Amino acid sequence: MSTFENISHKGVSLSVQESSQIVSPQSHSDDEIDLGQLFRTLWRGKLWILFSMLVAILVGGYYAYAVAVPVYSTTSVVTLQNRQEQVVDFDSVVSGLGGDQISLNTEVEILKSRELIQKLVLKLDLVSDPEFNPSLREETGLSVSGVISNVKALVFGAPPMRPEVTEEQVLERVTTAVRSTISISNTRNTYVFNVTATTEGAQKSKLIANTLADLYVLNQLDVKFEATQRATAWLTERVADLQVDLEATEARAKEFHAGTELISPEVLEGLNRQAKDTRERLKVTSERVTLLSLRIAEMQSAFEGKDRAEMARVANNPTLTQGLVRVEAGKMPAELFDSQFEQVQRSEAVGLSRLKTQVTGLSQSLTTIEGQIERQSKDLVTLQQLTREAEAARSIYEYFLGRLKETSVQQGIQQADSRILSQAVLPGGPSAPRKSRILALSAILGLIVSVGGLLLREFMSNSFRSSQQLYAATGLTVLGQVPKFPGHKRKGVIEYLKDRPTSAGAEAIRNLRTSIMLSNVDKPPQVIMLTSSIPGEGKTTLSMALAQSFSGLNKKVLLIEGDLRRLIFSQYFSAGNAEKGLVSVLSGDCTLEEAVHPVDMVGTDVLVGEKTQTNVADLFESERFAQLMELARSKYDIILIDTPPVLVVPDARTIAQHADALVFAVHWDNTSQEQLSEGLKMLASVNIQPTGVVLSQIDMKGMKRYGYGGQYGAYSQYGRRYYVN
Repeated sequence: MSTFENISHKGVSLSVQESSQIVSPQSHSDDEIDLGQLFRTLWRGKLWILFSMLVAILVGGYYAYAVAVPVYSTTSVVTLQNRQEQVVDFDSVVSGLGGDQISLNTEVEILKSRELIQKLVLKLDLVSDPEFNPSLREETGLSVSGVISNVKALVFGAPPMRPEVTEEQVLERVTTAVRSTISISNTRNTYVFNVTATTEGAQKSKLIANTLADLYVLNQLDVKFEATQRATAWLTERVADLQVDLEATEARAKEFHAGTELISPEVLEGLNRQAKDTRERLKVTSERVTLLSLRIAEMQSAFEGKDRAEMARVANNPTLTQGLVRVEAGKMPAELFDSQFEQVQRSEAVGLSRLKTQVTGLSQSLTTIEGQIERQSKDLVTLQQLTREAEAARSIYEYFLGRLKETSVQQGIQQADSRILSQAVLPGGPSAPRKSRILALSAILGLIVSVGGLLLREFMSNSFRSSQQLYAATGLTVLGQVPKFPGHKRKGVIEYLKDRPTSAGAEAIRNLRTSIMLSNVDKPPQVIMLTSSIPGEGKTTLSMALAQSFSGLNKKVLLIEGDLRRLIFSQYFSAGNAEKGLVSVLSGDCTLEEAVHPVDMVGTDVLVGEKTQTNVADLFESERFAQLMELARSKYDIILIDTPPVLVVPDARTIAQHADALVFAVHWDNTSQEQLSEGLKMLASVNIQPTGVVLSQIDMKGMKRYGYGGQYGAYSQYGRRYYVN
């Protein structure tokens, strides 16, 4: 029973799910960043980092010392006077600027305005300067823009003719170019502005900075002068209009006053007193009329009743009272008493008529007085309104007239809100390029790019470059690390190992042999099978090398070519006139002894494969193959079987049922993690677990390029020996 059968019977066989867990033992920490691994990655790529930094410094140095055009910067300083005293305080026309942040920001924008920059361009004739007018620059021969234009012309054809540029367009372009060379800044918590010019000429920068500061101050004076002129013109026109309005208002007041009675508040007050007295007299007279009317009515009633006593009482006349006494005494006839009573009655009627006449007169007089009061009150209100309008018009006229005089005085005496604090000086040297800064930034950029490239390469890498990576990905023992053998032909591998038994490659094979034999100390493996995920991973070379290594221990070794589809043993050595092989033995055409051929180059017996029309998988699953393996165990100490890749055909999974040890080859920096994972899953599907994995075909130059060279001392020594010698 094979070792794999023992494992299966002991209940430790692996399922597909368990195999996937073995392939990714560190899946729980995928989201974590291993700082140690990150540092090791950067340390391995230190030469690449240094090289990248050096290249970046050289490029930066070339730009700083050979390509970049030196420019010169200089600064003039302007201060804002926000609390100046004017000769005449006329705030609406010539007031100073405020000191708030909005005002400061506004002044910064004025300094950068296209109008002010255009005045600067025209004053200094910068249109004639090639630095700002590209049309005046001379062709310098080969240039990047020229090459791009030529390529576009070849690909897309000649560009259409551009219309001729006008002078106005040239001026606008130059203004834009000059504006880009000027920077304005406000010193924090001050009213100070820094006007900085940066051009290719030191004298030019000084001239531009100083001229712009002068133009800024003059522009403030021009703005104020224009504002004063506009205010004067407007006030002159306004004063003239107000004068006409004042004259018209006063004329209306005089005309109204002349067309009415002479009135005044005093006269109106006298009329009110007269009306009051008339009302009181009318009231008293009306009351007397009422009383007298009642008395006459009583007298008439008494007369009609012939009640002489009542008549005497109502008449209240002494004569009638005495006459009543005499009538009662019989001394006076009653007819005489009645005649006297009638006389009194007629006298009272005359008095009543006179009183009514007085009431009528007083009523008419009161009506006349009240009419006069109402009419004169209205006239007085109208007169007062016209008078107030005239006074208001005069006040407005006098106010604007005074402003006009103040504005007229301001013409020619305006003061700017700013003054030049310091003129720009001639710069002692170029402000750019700052060569030391460019070199430092280039080094930093080279460092960033190189580190980023290293990390990106590690992140994108999906293969295995070290035994630690292989173990971390599979959880299987790494039995060995075998370098790539020199030589372009397969025969050269066996010759190399035979001619150089002390080389690092031979030592790697011996280490692999030892690891395989010690994988099961109690029962060292006898049947050793080698396979891989895909073709080209070096399993056949490892089979040959292991066969040669085992033969060096005076072991009787049989090497079986289990890959019946490719049949590549003939590329390593010549099998002589061998006509029989593995298929012949399995088909019963010959015995094992007749099919086996010794190969002196390898030092072992070899059972080569043959082409067959039979399904290869059926051959390895047959009872004859099992019997063949039992027979081989009895005749040989070590049996090595080179099998096909597990992801290509199922042969390896069938042969593995008869092996004591399974060695899984992984091509260095070539086999992907997915391929290895799928290969192990294939084996796990039939309850097979590899004894271990081998990192094969390690490229020593590639290891050094990736920064792993220091971890493989023996192989580094091997590389030096081989490539130096």
